[in-house]
Amino acid sequence: MVSVNSTDPMIGRLLDGRYQVRSRIARGGMATVYLATDLRLERRVAIKIMHGHLADDSQFKERFIQEARSAARLAHPNVMNVFDQGQDSDMAYMVMEYLPGITLRDLLQEHKVLTTEQTLDILEAVLGGLAAAHKAGIVHRDVKPENVLLADDGRIKIGDFGLARAASANTATGAALLGTIAYLSPEQVERGIADARSDVYAAGLMLFEMLTGTKAVTGDTAIHVAYQHVHGGMPL
Repeated sequence: MVSVNSTDPMIGRLLDGRYQVRSRIARGGMATVYLATDLRLERRVAIKIMHGHLADDSQFKERFIQEARSAARLAHPNVMNVFDQGQDSDMAYMVMEYLPGITLRDLLQEHKVLTTEQTLDILEAVLGGLAAAHKAGIVHRDVKPENVLLADDGRIKIGDFGLARAASANTATGAALLGTIAYLSPEQVERGIADARSDVYAAGLMLFEMLTGTKAVTGDTAIHVAYQHVHGGMPL
């Protein structure tokens, strides 16, 4: 569902003389997503605009640009299409297909537990998109229900490759662990590295959550959850 916020200064703005911003869809840690009209091609699109306070951070900016490049390399029915990437003034943005619908997180919050048929349909789509990414040498690194999009027309797509990196360039992330702690693989927690198996691990955790209504790895604090990934056992 599109959330309209008339006080947002981006509403009504024309980016690069082409994209007319209409309303705000969602806000995340790195960027805000807006519904816009591509005036050149006369179609609705979703535009992800990096938060202003991150614009001066070269590392965040490079990660944002890498998201666009990674996703644009993928052509698969279960991966969100990326159409364009650019910069208007000091704003870095990415243009994606607009899919009216909800996320898997929204569905889980509403129903708690999904049917076996629903679960397998979603998992098959997620694994299909991830397989295409892995074949292209791309690791998603942030597989979670918030990044699985369930369109009103029945399509299921995985999006937000903001933490994706070329599989051949896996290195430690340094000071901060990226991703959502409840779905991080043990190697991401311990060494800050990820490969295709890390994405499969996260997909398995989503499978557990869809069938049971609870997260597979829990804890009172983020540190406790991270510890459970590495030293705890999987619930039966």
